[in-house]
Order: sequence, then structure tokens, then C-alpha cells
Amino acid sequence: MAIKGAFDSGDETVRLLASLIRLQTGSQAEAILELHKAGIGTSRIADLLGTSPGTVNVAIQRSRKATKKKAGGNK
Repeated sequence: MAIKGAFDSGDETVRLLASLIRLQTGSQAEAILELHKAGIGTSRIADLLGTSPGTVNVAIQRSRKATKKKAGGNK
């Protein structure tokens, strides 16, 4: 079974995983990034963490910008 397929179900296991990631990282933004890396969509992340899709998108964009900056890109 593919890991991504496990995230497509709407069960409580996924919600629990999201909560654990948030507790472990101590940051909503970091939890968003970990869930995004796992292949979970923006709307689903927002639902799991009790936030808006806009907040999720902002966290992802800020992360991308910071990564570019670290890599030496000025854009």
C-alpha cells in the first residue's frame, strides 16, 4: 500500500498524525510543511490543523522563499 493512499482516507488516524506532527514541531508552519511534504493537499491540511487554506498557502510560499534565499537566489 502506498503511503499517499493512506492520506486520502478521511479517518481519525490522519487527524491524529497531523496533531502529533504539530505537537512535535511546536509550530503550525512546520506542521504544514511536513504534511505538505507527505503529499497532503492544501485544503486537507487546513482541515486537519483547523486553519484556512490561505494560511497553509502562505506557510508553503514562505518556506519556498526562505529555501531559495538560502540557496543564493534573490527572487
